[in-house]
Amino acid sequence: MKKKVLSILSLSIVFWMNAQEKDSLNQKKIEEVVITGQYMQQSINKSIYKVEVIDAEQIKNMAVTNAADVLNQTLNIQITPDTNSGNSTANIMGLGGSYVKILIDNIPVVGDTGLGSNIDLTKISLSNIERIEVVKGSMGVEYGNGALAGVINIITKKSSHKKLSIRAALQEETVRDGYDLRKRGKGRHIQNVNVGYNFNDHWFTNISFNHNQFMGYQGNSEGYKYFGQDNKRGYEWNPKDQYEATGLIKYTKNKTSVFYKISYLSEKFNFYNPKVDRISLNDGQGGVTYTSTDREYNTERWLHQLNIQTSLGQIRYTGDFSYQNQDRKYFDYVYDIPNRAKDTHYDERSYYKTDVFYSRGMFSNFLDNKKFDFQLGYELDHTNGYAALIAGDFDGQNIRRKIFTYGNFISAEWNVSDKFSVRPGARLSLSNKFDNQFNYSVSARLKTSENSNLRGIFGTANRYPTYDEMFTYFVNVNHDIQGNPDLTPEKGYSVGAFWDQGFTIGDGWKFNYNLEALYVDLKDKIEMVMIKRPSTYKYMNIDTYRSLLFGANANIVKDQFTLGVRTSLNGISVSKQDMDIASPTDFQYNFQTGANVSYKLKNAGTAFNLYYKYTGPSRLYVLEGNAFRLGKNDGFHMMDFIVSQPFWKNQLELSAGVKNIFDVTTINSTANGGNAHTAGSDRLNLYYGRSYFARLMYQF
Repeated sequence: MKKKVLSILSLSIVFWMNAQEKDSLNQKKIEEVVITGQYMQQSINKSIYKVEVIDAEQIKNMAVTNAADVLNQTLNIQITPDTNSGNSTANIMGLGGSYVKILIDNIPVVGDTGLGSNIDLTKISLSNIERIEVVKGSMGVEYGNGALAGVINIITKKSSHKKLSIRAALQEETVRDGYDLRKRGKGRHIQNVNVGYNFNDHWFTNISFNHNQFMGYQGNSEGYKYFGQDNKRGYEWNPKDQYEATGLIKYTKNKTSVFYKISYLSEKFNFYNPKVDRISLNDGQGGVTYTSTDREYNTERWLHQLNIQTSLGQIRYTGDFSYQNQDRKYFDYVYDIPNRAKDTHYDERSYYKTDVFYSRGMFSNFLDNKKFDFQLGYELDHTNGYAALIAGDFDGQNIRRKIFTYGNFISAEWNVSDKFSVRPGARLSLSNKFDNQFNYSVSARLKTSENSNLRGIFGTANRYPTYDEMFTYFVNVNHDIQGNPDLTPEKGYSVGAFWDQGFTIGDGWKFNYNLEALYVDLKDKIEMVMIKRPSTYKYMNIDTYRSLLFGANANIVKDQFTLGVRTSLNGISVSKQDMDIASPTDFQYNFQTGANVSYKLKNAGTAFNLYYKYTGPSRLYVLEGNAFRLGKNDGFHMMDFIVSQPFWKNQLELSAGVKNIFDVTTINSTANGGNAHTAGSDRLNLYYGRSYFARLMYQF
C-alpha cells in the first residue's frame, strides 16, 4: 500500500508542476569541469590529475539507480556485494573498500566504522547526481586516511539554468525470473522525484526524494514462508527497502557562493533465518507449528553540509563543514511461519553507530599569479564510534572509541610554460590514537599538442586500523583469534603515467584515446596471521601488496553514434606470512575489456544503448593447511541493453531493457581460502542474474 501511495504522490507532483509557468531561461552548454583534487573547479583537459567522469546523461542512459550499479560498468572497479549484510563496497586494483575513499560533494561519507571508507554504495542513490568523478591512485595529501587505491567523488546538482526544473521517474524491474507488485511480492520497485527552483539570480533550492525497494532473490532457497527443516528457508539475496530525501539551498552573488544541504536515509534490511524449529503446541491433539528467529536491521543516516566559497581580498577560500551520523540498529523476533505471525516483543539495539564532525578548508591564490601560486589547507575529523558485539567478536563488551585527526596540507602549482605545469604537495596528519602520518605527492602535466596531454603522478597515503583489526577477541577451546591494539597505520604509494589525445578524422568523425600505467605499493598491510599452531591467530602489520595496471581506451563519435572501447591488464603481487611459511610474490594478471555503443534515431529520437564488460579469470595465493596454493576465480561477461523513446516534446521518456544478459549469478572460485572462523566457499556470489526493466520518466 505504501508503495502505491508513493507512486501516486510522485505522479501527482509531476502533473501539478507541469501546470506551472515554464521558464524562459536558455540552457547554455559549458565545458566539462571537475573538482576532485583541484584547487577550484577546473576544465577536465586542464586538470593536473587524470579524472574519469561519468556524467548525468550517461547515468540516465544506463537506467541505474544507485552508485554500485553505475560503477560496476567501470573497468578496474569491482563492486563486492555482501548478501548477509546487504552492503556493496568498491574494489580498485584488487584493494577493497577500506582503501577507497568515497566522497559526496568532496566530503567523505559516514559509514559503519568511520568516515569515507567501506561505504555501502547501494545507499547512495542517483536521483540528483550531476556526475561521478573517479581518480585512481594514492591521494593522501588531498584526502587523507584511506585514499590509498583511489577516490570516488559523487557530485550532486546544485544549480539549474531553468526557473523551475522537475524530474520524476517510476522504474520496475524483475529480479531474475521474479516480479510481483503485491506486498511481499518479487522484483525491484523504484520511485524518485527531483524539483529545483531559482527564486532569482542569487537563490536556488532543490529537493529530491528516492524510494528503492528490493524484494529479495530466493535463488536455491525457498523464501520466508517455507518451513522445511533442511536449511533452505530464506533468500540468497535478502530484501532491502530504502528511502532517501535531500534538500539544498544555495546563495550566489559576485565571488561568493554558499550552500547548505541536508540528506536523510532510512533503510530496512531483512535477514530470514534458514534454520526452522518445530514447536509443539501442547494442545492435547499433537499439534505443532514451525518458527524461525529472524532479524531486521534498520539504518538511519543524516548528512549535513555547509559549503562556503568566497574571496578574502585576492585569496580564494573554500570551506566545508559537515555533521554526519549513521546508526544501524537490529532486533530479533520469532516468526510463526505457518500462521504468518510475528512476535512483537523485542528490544531494538544499536549494531554500529558513528557520529562525525568534519571540516575541510582550503586557501589559494595567495600570489594572484598565473605562473606560480600555492594552496594551504586543513582537515579535521572528530569521530565517535560504537560497535556492538554482533558487529564482531569482541572481548565480552561493546567497543567504543573516539578518534580525532587533524591534518594540514600544502601544495604549489608552477606553470613552467604554457605547456608544462607541476604541482608538489605535502600533508602532516596528527591523531590522538596513532603516530603522526606524513604524506607527499608530485604531479605534472605536459600539453604535447592542442588536443593531447601527458600526466605523471606520484602520491602516498595511509590507512588507520579498523575495529575488528584492533579489538577482535574470540577465544574458546577451539579458537584463539585476537585483534591488536598496537597496530600501526598501513602506508602506501602510487606512481602513474597517463596519455590522452583527441582529433577529428574528417567528415564529422571525432576520435580520442588514452593510455595509462599505474603502480600501487602497500607496506605494513594488516592481515590475520597464525602465530601459534594449530589455531592461534592475531592481526599484524606484516604483508606487502603491489598492484600494476596497464590500460587503453578509445572513443569514436559521429553525429548520433558513439562507440567506446576499454581494455586493461591488472597484475597483483601479495606477500603473505604465516608462521614460517611465506607465499610466492610473483604477479598474477587479470584482463578486463569493455565497450559501450549508443545510437539515436535523428527524427524519432529513439536511443539504443549497449554496455558490455568482460572480467577475465583472476588468481590469488591462499593458505591451505601448511602451504600456499594458487587459487582461481573464473571470468565472466556482463551486458546490458536499453532502448529509450521520448514523447510529448521530450518531456516524457519511456525506457525498457534487459540487464545482465548473460545471467551471471555466481562463479566458480578456488581462491576463497576462508579464515580462522570459516572454511572457504567454492562459489563467489556476484549478482542475482538477468533482469528486465521498464522506466517512465518525466522531465521539465
